[in-house]
Amino acid sequence: MVRLPVYAPMLAQLGTLSSVRGPEWAVEMKWDGVRALVYVEDGAVRLLSRNGRDVTPAYPELQLMASATNRRAAVLDGEVVAFDEAGRPSFEALQPRMHQRHQAAVAHLVRTVPVTFMAFDILHLDNESTIALPYTERRGLLESTLTPGYRWQVPVWFSGHAEQAFDASRQLGLEGVVCKRMNSPYRPGRRSPDWTKVKNVSAVEVVIGGWKPGGGRRSGLIGSLLLGAYDPAGRLRYVGHVGTGFTQAMLRDLGELVAPLERREPPFDEPVPREHARDARWVEPRLVGEVQYAEVTSDGRLRHPSWRGLRPDREPSEARTEEIAPPGRSGQQGGTATG
Repeated sequence: MVRLPVYAPMLAQLGTLSSVRGPEWAVEMKWDGVRALVYVEDGAVRLLSRNGRDVTPAYPELQLMASATNRRAAVLDGEVVAFDEAGRPSFEALQPRMHQRHQAAVAHLVRTVPVTFMAFDILHLDNESTIALPYTERRGLLESTLTPGYRWQVPVWFSGHAEQAFDASRQLGLEGVVCKRMNSPYRPGRRSPDWTKVKNVSAVEVVIGGWKPGGGRRSGLIGSLLLGAYDPAGRLRYVGHVGTGFTQAMLRDLGELVAPLERREPPFDEPVPREHARDARWVEPRLVGEVQYAEVTSDGRLRHPSWRGLRPDREPSEARTEEIAPPGRSGQQGGTATG
């Protein structure tokens, strides 16, 4: 009986099109969903999130993947994606699937918001690890092992042509592309330039460090969130505040989550601007969310951020100032929010 080892997913660095030109790069579309490693063994499927949490109960429709590897034990890397009515990946639609564990509610969501697993790598097959193989060999092995089915696919990849793929991703309403060196191995748990993501939209993970009460229609609810990210020295920097992009349900859920995290002093390792600190309620920096933003100011603050949702698949330490950068076509390598 095969016992599969537990892997940590390899991570991509943020880059631009100018850094991934050349025939040595493979290009994949970037899927706006939740990263997951799928373990297929003993006729069952187990899903672990990027931060190692077991999220299997949230996605029961993916259990059918157990028969998709011809009874071979395997560890697959990919993205759990929910699609909107236009067939585009929708992180907003995926939000209730990420948090729900109640069996009856999950069963309802399976019918109303089904998910698809987009498999893009294979880390283990039968009794052998495949991580030392080059990307092209792993992709060939993945395509010959996993039979596409009901709620899982093996998306295509392109040899070179990053510019054209990036343009296509924008036309299709996708998040961007991920470029991977064809001769590179899989590096579990490491963020490597061998995988470079180029985004159409600037979006980043942030830590919730505080909130301000709402007024008017938001009376009794959160009005805005105060956001942070960790710099290379491990200091929590204040990177801005967000007050748009929320539904009423999101605000109610956030209120319940931040209440037990209240603290007296700001968690940030720098002063928060007075106008934002006034009347703020501070919380322990344990909740991670994602925001979309227009640009970054010279002092590392997000301009016009909009809330996209919570990221229970991320640890607070993964919210990094190095990830705050403009879209890929600008040709810049991205600004760092140094506060």
